Amino acid sequence: QVELVESGGGLVQAGGSLRLSCALSGRTFRIYAVGWFRQAPGKEREFVAGIAGSGTSQYGDPVKGRFTISRDNVKNTAYLQMNSLTPEDTAVYYCAARPGLISTTETYDHWAQGTQVTVSS
Repeated sequence: QVELVESGGGLVQAGGSLRLSCALSGRTFRIYAVGWFRQAPGKEREFVAGIAGSGTSQYGDPVKGRFTISRDNVKNTAYLQMNSLTPEDTAVYYCAARPGLISTTETYDHWAQGTQVTVSS
């Protein structure tokens, strides 16, 4: 059984940085693509970034050039480094995992509990 545990959210001022972590247990991590999604109040959940087991990555347009996704297949953990944060980045962030390729839609098999990121102006 796959379990995802997310950590690293919090409150930060505009222009600041945060790093989210997503640890996977229960299966061979390297076969899984990991995606990050976010949902702001009153808005639909949107794709933020994804990374395949090979390290290939993909980003949503709002975060390109500011966020970096990475993974450590030894530690079974994926990371989302978020720089130059703005109040528009405020949302609950979710990591998710699926075997194989990255998907920009919510077609992931396993989801973490979510972590709040709040950016103050």
